[in-house]
Amino acid sequence: MDELAARKSWMATLAKAPLKELEALVCQLEQLPDYRFLRSPETGLAMVRGRAGGVGGAFNLGEMTLTRCVVQLPCEQAERAESPITGFGYVGGRSHRHAELAALCDGLMQHRDWRSRVQSAVIEPLAVMAQRKREQQQQQTAATKVDFFTMLRGE
Repeated sequence: MDELAARKSWMATLAKAPLKELEALVCQLEQLPDYRFLRSPETGLAMVRGRAGGVGGAFNLGEMTLTRCVVQLPCEQAERAESPITGFGYVGGRSHRHAELAALCDGLMQHRDWRSRVQSAVIEPLAVMAQRKREQQQQQTAATKVDFFTMLRGE
């Protein structure tokens, strides 16, 4: 997986994670580095677009609440000393803490010394939780499935 696809994947995992689980996993990381806000958590609206049947013409479905945050890790923690690491967090809803933690984890995932720790301690457990939830929802949905059939009337 290339770097862009990997980053999209972990950012999606962080954004969709329940705050309680995300916070618990991040708290297990020891001695988190200092960071500063480039953009403090702020809540706004984003237009959600849809497609009829998933393939038809695009239309505006409606607006959703979105919270974003941008953090910066100091220069001495960056892989390239001249540029500090910037972490972004975008989450659905109004949770400022969720956006902050997502941005912090995104920044740490870009740091060579933190990446493997955050991957194994935060991202992978959240991905496993999300997969289990999807499987549970699929099982519950499958349990309500009704198979319709037609019987031919004999003459």
